Amino acid sequence: MQFPLKDKHGHSYTWSEAFFGKAIPRLESYLLDFLLLCLHVTTYIPSHTLRNAVWRSVGVKLGSRSTLHTGVRVYDPRNIRVGEGTIIGYRTFIDGRDKVIIGNHTDIASEVMIYSSEHDISSSDFHATLAPVKIGDYVFIGPRAIILAGVTIGTGAVVAAGAVVTKDVPAGTIVGGVPAKPIGERKIKNYNYRLGRFKLFQ
Repeated sequence: MQFPLKDKHGHSYTWSEAFFGKAIPRLESYLLDFLLLCLHVTTYIPSHTLRNAVWRSVGVKLGSRSTLHTGVRVYDPRNIRVGEGTIIGYRTFIDGRDKVIIGNHTDIASEVMIYSSEHDISSSDFHATLAPVKIGDYVFIGPRAIILAGVTIGTGAVVAAGAVVTKDVPAGTIVGGVPAKPIGERKIKNYNYRLGRFKLFQ
C-alpha cells in the first residue's frame, strides 16, 4: 500500500517507510531539541561547579579549572572536548555535530559561534556537511567571532572580535575581518599564563 503523501523531493512512501524512516527520526529530533532546551536552562544556575557537573553528565569532556559561562548553548555535547583552564564566554554557541576540540588556557569571549556543520550550497539537495574544528592552547577568540566547520586554529592565535574564520589560522597569528585574514603576530612566543578567576554570576 502506498502512502498518499510524498516528501519534498517527490518520493512516495509506504506506511512502514513513513513510520520508521520519517516519524521515529522526527520524534527523536524533537526529543533532542527538548533536552537541549532543558540543558540551556540549567546553564543559568549561578554556580560554576554545578554547571560543570551538568555539562560533564551530558557528555562534554571538560578539563579541570575550565568553565562555560551562563547562557552557553551546544548541539550534541558528546563531541565537544575542552582542555584545562579554559573559559568559554556568555552565550557562546558550540555545534557538536562533528568533533570540536578546544585546548588548554584558551579564552573564548561572549557570543562566539563555533560550527562543525554547514550546508553545501552547490548541491541539489542543500545537504549538510560535517568537519571537525580544532582550537589550540592559549588561543583568544574575541566577542561575536564565527568559526566555521573544518577550521584549525593554532596555539596562541588571536581572532579579532566579529571576525569570520573560514580557513586555518597558524600559531601565533592575529586574524580579523570578514573573511578573516592575518593582521599581525603575537609578540610573545612562550605561553605560560593562566586565565583569571571566574565570577559567580558569569
